[in-house]
Amino acid sequence: MSTGRTVTGLTAAAAAVMLAPLLLIGALTATVIPALSTATARIDTSTLPPLATQLLPELTKLIDRDCPELPLPWAVAIADVESGWYPAAYNPTGRAAGLFQLTEPTWNGAGGAPWPATPPPTGAEVFQPDRHLQIAIPWICSNLRLVTAHIAATGKPTDPLDALLVCHVAGCGRVLDSRSGIPAAGEAGCGTACAATVQRYIADVHAITERISRPTAPVTITDLPDPAPFSASGRGCTQPDPNGRGCVTPTMRHAYDEIVAAFGAPGPGRAIRAAGCWDPHAWNPTSDHPKGNACDLFPTRAGTFPTGSDLADGWRIATWLRAHAAALHVKYLIWQGRFWSLTTRDVAGSWGEPYDGGGIYNVRDATGGHFDHVHVSVDAQHA
Repeated sequence: MSTGRTVTGLTAAAAAVMLAPLLLIGALTATVIPALSTATARIDTSTLPPLATQLLPELTKLIDRDCPELPLPWAVAIADVESGWYPAAYNPTGRAAGLFQLTEPTWNGAGGAPWPATPPPTGAEVFQPDRHLQIAIPWICSNLRLVTAHIAATGKPTDPLDALLVCHVAGCGRVLDSRSGIPAAGEAGCGTACAATVQRYIADVHAITERISRPTAPVTITDLPDPAPFSASGRGCTQPDPNGRGCVTPTMRHAYDEIVAAFGAPGPGRAIRAAGCWDPHAWNPTSDHPKGNACDLFPTRAGTFPTGSDLADGWRIATWLRAHAAALHVKYLIWQGRFWSLTTRDVAGSWGEPYDGGGIYNVRDATGGHFDHVHVSVDAQHA
């Protein structure tokens, strides 16, 4: 693993100057788009170095407290790429130290104690794992919030998490001054070697994130009844919407009734807090909702990221629907930023594949990313 990165055309001192103002962006935090909470992120600890496993509770606590929009696997992967989770890692070229490979100006600006010498001696604060996390995570979060606000304001097509990686390896100025948020060779002061380093860094973090993530359903459904298979005929939106307005197809109505039989009727304090089926969905003309072929099942309050029993209830609903997809003619499911269908493979051992929102939905929003509800669509050819 790398013990620090040096990007051609960007000295450590220049990077520090470029990044220092990012510590002063508290006013931008109100514009942050919500993201994966650590409660939804599962880590396969068997894939981690021993120190990473040891520090996982502290890292989780810091992210939950200071930066819930930073996915836990992402933070773990950045440290893995930067230092291999070797706490005394030091890059003499970039003069960067510790788990997240911070330069002395960055470390000091983020609130760390000045280095006694360069390189720091054994036992220096920057090499102390717990203290390094306490300084690094808020600093990383400040960068994430800056680039998130910038991307939202400019409409650049880059995911804020990828823009964060550009910040870390090449400076946030490369995000702000490039057309897409990821510098191509020749723009934002980034030459060919610089652009290649950025692309390689992003690819490395993605690969590690996929390897260590385990967003598979952390629940059991053996206590739930099997549904009655749908065998009736009939097409069109001909059945009353069970939630009071519009209509649903016979296939969707049967699936909904079987869901209620397994999980109970929607209501406060229940596995399904609320549900919605027919809706005009004017912003998405291809939606299954106005056709009566879809329902949304909320285990938590709309607009919030579920945790605890609410999250477990959502996983039980999604897992049960997946297990009985053939009987209920389920076409696809969306849940926790993931998409699954009978023809979808589980990417890297995870549940389904990443949901991209189809260019319509903000996938980092609790509702747009389907974190607050399970979406189920049934197969129209059976409707």
